[in-house]
Amino acid sequence: MRAAYRKMMENIPKKMPDAVLNGVQLQPMLSGGKEVIIGMIRDPTFGPMLMFGLGGVYVEILKDVRFAIAPVNEREARDMISGIKAYPLLAGFRGSKPSDIDALVDTILRVSRLVCDFSEIKEFEINPMMVFEEGKGALAVDMRLTLRKNDALNIS
Repeated sequence: MRAAYRKMMENIPKKMPDAVLNGVQLQPMLSGGKEVIIGMIRDPTFGPMLMFGLGGVYVEILKDVRFAIAPVNEREARDMISGIKAYPLLAGFRGSKPSDIDALVDTILRVSRLVCDFSEIKEFEINPMMVFEEGKGALAVDMRLTLRKNDALNIS
């Protein structure tokens, strides 16, 4: 790890001389989870439209997603999850352990509240979110948020 760090610190100034590097962050590799996507796009007619499906490359290939108009309640969040064709993969298929559906429901509800409370948010996406086996939660691996043009997020 030290050798990789030294090499990286040598290469960055060569490839990007103007880069300002304030440090590095090491994170453990995740394993054992399933990738899902939770997102939102603000439709001019319907307002915030939530999306759920398998994440990572699966969303691009399978396009197996469900939409709902925010805000959603717990039942609607569960319906979004169970409504995808790949739901059996999350529920536990052929002896595999079920995923933490409650953690996904909680995340969808929180995203729903967030995008309803902050109309400045134009788009929001967690992709992938790793969901682990039942009782072990979920973790956002990558997230993107886009504000509407000329809006600033007011969190006071």
